[in-house]
Amino acid sequence: MTRIARAVLREVPLQLKEYFEISSGGTQSRRVLLLMLEADGVAGWSECVAGETPGYSYETTETAWHVLTRWLLPQVVGSEFEDGRHLYPAPWLRGHPMARAAIEMAGWDLEAKRRDVPLRELLGGAAREVPVGVSIGLQKSDADLLARVDAYMAEGYRKIKLKIKPGRDVEMLRTVRDRFPDAPVMADANSAYSLSRDLPRLREMDDLGLMMIEQPLHHEDLLDHAALQGRIDTPVCLDESIRSPGDARLALHLRAGRIVNIKPGRVGGLRSSLAIHDACRTAGWPVWCGGMLESGVGRAHNVALATLPGFTIPGDISNSSRYWEEDIVDPEFEMVDGMMPVPDGPGIGVEPRVDRIEALTTRMEVFEA
Repeated sequence: MTRIARAVLREVPLQLKEYFEISSGGTQSRRVLLLMLEADGVAGWSECVAGETPGYSYETTETAWHVLTRWLLPQVVGSEFEDGRHLYPAPWLRGHPMARAAIEMAGWDLEAKRRDVPLRELLGGAAREVPVGVSIGLQKSDADLLARVDAYMAEGYRKIKLKIKPGRDVEMLRTVRDRFPDAPVMADANSAYSLSRDLPRLREMDDLGLMMIEQPLHHEDLLDHAALQGRIDTPVCLDESIRSPGDARLALHLRAGRIVNIKPGRVGGLRSSLAIHDACRTAGWPVWCGGMLESGVGRAHNVALATLPGFTIPGDISNSSRYWEEDIVDPEFEMVDGMMPVPDGPGIGVEPRVDRIEALTTRMEVFEA
């Protein structure tokens, strides 16, 4: 049995190297929530991926802090669990998958460390390195965008994700395709389009040779995504629409796309991620691991997840230096020839830099049994 003796939740502000903009807004400052759970002298770490605003999800840094400190962590600390992978307090509490995921994923790290195995192995993954893609936010001009694509291609990234929105889409993508005819390019709309209004525009993307168009329509409308996929050749990838294994099963049944982006924080943790991976693999849909502007703690969980066999598309698991002047883990993540080595150490395989984390912490809650 695993008895959680202590939990520490911290808010750690980190500054992105550059402003990152998507169709619903942008940010350059991250208020990262880090969670540490301790049992039998072993510490498991995780990161809550909720953003500062409700532009991507209804969950925010503030709602996650409230739910974790008011409802979830008081039930976890002092409780016994058969296995650290099954930390699921307050089953009556509806929603809040990002807050829940922070506890569940810390439990996975804790369990892997107690067993002295890499998180990859506990998840059932086998790959020792995973292919890496990069996400490029909306740029002020095509010239700026082309320069970014050129630089990331030169670094060896194996997928280039371009954020789009109405007014910055087909012509911009065509400019990139004309300059880089063989580049592995995809587009990400973050729900910026409407089927009734934008179908002709979305159809124009079919001749651009895109790997996929990610989340083009409203995050709660799988029916419209199914209708869209039936009318365009470009594979539709679902992101915000998939918040649980149930959502994934419904999307598969409706044929609401052909690809799923799995973000463990978005779907409630690693156990849900495994269920979505397995369902998609059975159905023949490839999956890939998305990013939420995580620090190295969250990135370590994503890298471990991406070792599963269904993750056949490069994930948004870029170098630490893509986003941060200095990360909060040691060693930092650095790809080699477009592939990210998977840490071999127990658990997430990298060490949180507690001294740096403590120096940056702006608020903290400690729970002890």
